[in-house]
Amino acid sequence: MNAIAKPMPRPTAQVAPFVEVLGAELAVTFLMTYGGAELYLADDPKGQASDEALMGYDKARALAAHPAVSQRRIPLAKRWLAAMLHWQGNSTASIARQLRVSDVSVRHWLKEWHE
Repeated sequence: MNAIAKPMPRPTAQVAPFVEVLGAELAVTFLMTYGGAELYLADDPKGQASDEALMGYDKARALAAHPAVSQRRIPLAKRWLAAMLHWQGNSTASIARQLRVSDVSVRHWLKEWHE
């Protein structure tokens, strides 16, 4: 039996700049870490910020310079994160725990993505 690989969920407009700069996998980690928080993205990081430690100097600088990342509050993007975590093979219960939402919400969001 040949399994057809599901395509990666398309990034929403609010997370597209993060995916563009960081790549999908690192964007998930970044949003899970900083989503909902106000975060100053330094134009010239000096190696002391936690975001730079997570993504590295070049990506931290590129993210700060990206024209679409003008806001300083990082989006929660729970619906896209749910879709990505599901695409990565996480169970509904695991996704609900990671995103701090109910399994009912996760199932609803995943149903929306598959329509």
